[in-house]
Amino acid sequence: MKYFVTGATGFVGGVLVKQLRAAGHEVNASVRSPEKAKELQALGVKLFKGDVTDKESMREAMTGVDGVYHVAGWYKIGTKDKSDGVKVNINGTRSVLELMQELKIAKGVYTSTLAVNSDTNGKLVDETYHFTGKHISEYDRTKAAAHDIAKEFIAKGLPLVIVQPGLIYGPGDTSAVRENLLDLFKGRLPMLPSKTAYCWTHVEDIANGHILAMEKGKTGESYAICGEMHTAVEGFGLAAKVAGKRAPITVPYQMMKVLSVLVTPLDAFMPATYTSEGLRVVGGVTYLGDNSKAKRELGYSPRPFSEGWVETVRHEMKLLKM
Repeated sequence: MKYFVTGATGFVGGVLVKQLRAAGHEVNASVRSPEKAKELQALGVKLFKGDVTDKESMREAMTGVDGVYHVAGWYKIGTKDKSDGVKVNINGTRSVLELMQELKIAKGVYTSTLAVNSDTNGKLVDETYHFTGKHISEYDRTKAAAHDIAKEFIAKGLPLVIVQPGLIYGPGDTSAVRENLLDLFKGRLPMLPSKTAYCWTHVEDIANGHILAMEKGKTGESYAICGEMHTAVEGFGLAAKVAGKRAPITVPYQMMKVLSVLVTPLDAFMPATYTSEGLRVVGGVTYLGDNSKAKRELGYSPRPFSEGWVETVRHEMKLLKM
């Protein structure tokens, strides 16, 4: 098969492309800088200069493909300039789906997130759950808006499947998960809030979930391709044990909520992690989803957290020669 992929230079997109090429599929990818995507070219990926914020720049790359994977997204918490949230997540998604519709592509997979529901308040929710409150971050808000756009296109007949990952970890990660892990190694992660929890999933399983959605997913349906639920305290406690480091102490999550209010006037001067938004997203928040549907309909089978996370921790230790 021949596929078009957005976000191929990113964490999830990069692994997805490797899996598609390993399976013998042809891959076209729009990248902002082909010169900086030599690794993809070495895999046999056909590169096209383009960006999701410019619909016409993707037309040649998308023409004639059997399917589209729209993985590209903006993910930043606590950053000062949040304008790319609208440009990439909202407008970019609309551009990709409009072009897919115009070119009459047979099927597409859109990468949403469990974060469209913001805080699930400890509940493991399924794909029928609809969040109606105020979103915790601009990332959550813009991805929720993009999710709604995807559903609007589906209602108009676009053959699209939506996948919703949870927290993603694994080799090659550039998110706050890895930053916190490195801080743990250096003794710079002294405490973590209680209650805060995620559905942790290895990046290779997330990429495989995308492929299963393309091959077996029912058009118009959403699938939570997440892993096991664990608190941040449990996750980094296990990492500390593997690395032989002191585990962070657990503090009441209410402390983060209070601090998020207190630092609001200082947001312009604070590091991203310590802005009101940065503190708010860890203040006892739970980003949780039930993957039963993906297991049942797609044959999705993510690896155990105890296996994947330990492997990731050891990978980072090896890189640091610990």
